[in-house]
Amino acid sequence: MEEFGVFGVFGINGPPQKLLRASVAIPASVHQVVLFSSGPWGERICVNAELNDADRFPITIGKLTPYNKCLSWEQWEEETWTNGVTLTITLEGVTVCVLGRNNAFLSHQDMAAPLAPRELNKRKRERTSEDADGDSKVAKTGEEEEEENTCPNGAREKTTPVAKVKGQGKSSKRLFGSRAGASNVNGAGDGSYKEETIHYVFSSVALLISPSARWGQTLCPIDAQTAILIGGQGARMQFCKDPMWKLCTEDMSWMAAETLAEGPTPETRIGHTATFDPDSKRIFVFGGSKNRKWFNDVHILDTQTWRWSMVEAQGKVPPLAYHSCSMFRGELFVLGGVFPRPNPEPDGCSDSLYIFDPQLSIWYQPIVTGDKPSPRSGHSACVIQQRYIYVFGGWDTPVCYNDMYMLDLGLMEFSAVKTTGKAPSPRSWHGSAVLSDTKFLIHGGYNGNNALGDAFIFDIETNSWTEAALPQLSVPRAGHSIIAMETGSLHGFQEEGKGCRKTLLVFGGGDNEGNFYSDLTTVAVKELDIYF
Repeated sequence: MEEFGVFGVFGINGPPQKLLRASVAIPASVHQVVLFSSGPWGERICVNAELNDADRFPITIGKLTPYNKCLSWEQWEEETWTNGVTLTITLEGVTVCVLGRNNAFLSHQDMAAPLAPRELNKRKRERTSEDADGDSKVAKTGEEEEEENTCPNGAREKTTPVAKVKGQGKSSKRLFGSRAGASNVNGAGDGSYKEETIHYVFSSVALLISPSARWGQTLCPIDAQTAILIGGQGARMQFCKDPMWKLCTEDMSWMAAETLAEGPTPETRIGHTATFDPDSKRIFVFGGSKNRKWFNDVHILDTQTWRWSMVEAQGKVPPLAYHSCSMFRGELFVLGGVFPRPNPEPDGCSDSLYIFDPQLSIWYQPIVTGDKPSPRSGHSACVIQQRYIYVFGGWDTPVCYNDMYMLDLGLMEFSAVKTTGKAPSPRSWHGSAVLSDTKFLIHGGYNGNNALGDAFIFDIETNSWTEAALPQLSVPRAGHSIIAMETGSLHGFQEEGKGCRKTLLVFGGGDNEGNFYSDLTTVAVKELDIYF
């Protein structure tokens, strides 16, 4: 039977190479990398892959799984890809795996006992002497290695003063193991290959029990007990290594979900939308961006079969990020968003409405009348009574908005909404959630200078704003997720004989000062009754 292996292709003229080490230096002449697996996966869960810069911070990441067996990267997509790049891989399975002496993946049962301190020091002296004879760099001492293991993130994952929900764990930190010298065949730039000394990393995988801190993700409810988290970006503008999670609202527990679904998973991204269709039980992921790469693809997750598929759609829709996407009668209504322009022009904002018909797999632009919103991104859109879409806020650099527009889905007509009461200040990247047939909530966001922590409720019957005092949500944040779910039994919110209760769930976000959040806060909508 064919053995399992992970292979890499470095550059368009490079031959496939079996990767037996945890880390491989990328030649300066290489601008494309392809990673793929071959052979039976058995009980293996996934292979984590990172491109790291010279300081060993991830540039970009991905996962090989039994259902997604190929990854590719190109230098033009990654702003920080320079000459010091290495490819690092780790294997997840039933047991934590490390690399053995011959650079093969081993389980705990195959590992030898650790060296005694005297023997370890002897090995270090021998290795240092060998490196010196070969004009290589002197190996680091244990003290230097230990210092190097401390992740020097300029940005932090921050725990907010809000009390943690039962069942939520702390985010795990990635630890780097000891380094050693190794040889690798690298491209010389002229089509030939030469022997070159590289460094590789012995790595083990610490399994997370909750999502890492992030912003720009989506949280999509699929039933009264389940919501799906997709994408996001965390500290140092690094895209999350754990891009997909399943949330069980019965006990507020998280389950890593990227390897649960078959089929090609969407590339990690931010500023995308994930919209659930209750009739077909499918999640539609559209758009978003990743560094200098922009997306206009549509990925569908069937929550009954747990299988991803990518749509080959007809019609034209530009790559968009930080747009809004609303589901109405089985179709996706995509409004606004940021789209890329050729350098050196700045990215532009859209004021267009695009509709995707999943039945025909086609994009089209409807004829819309009335007073439509100006171009913007980072706005919110709430579907009310399955008849209206209310659009609030957003920005088009350098202007931030706090205006309101309503799209009548029967007439396909926009109109500006004249509001009363204390309106939210101008903002974008805020959270929003529908509370009832006549009210929706706006929380947080970014005003161009600072993150915000205030909350407001809008009443469509009176066209009036009311500021809501929610101490649970007082921490300023933007790019977070807010959803309202009809929960069956959620930490006391359910009373016997009362049926389901609507609950707000707020996750993640950032404060624009380098802090990112991974907390999950719940607010019973009943607590907002005083504003109804």
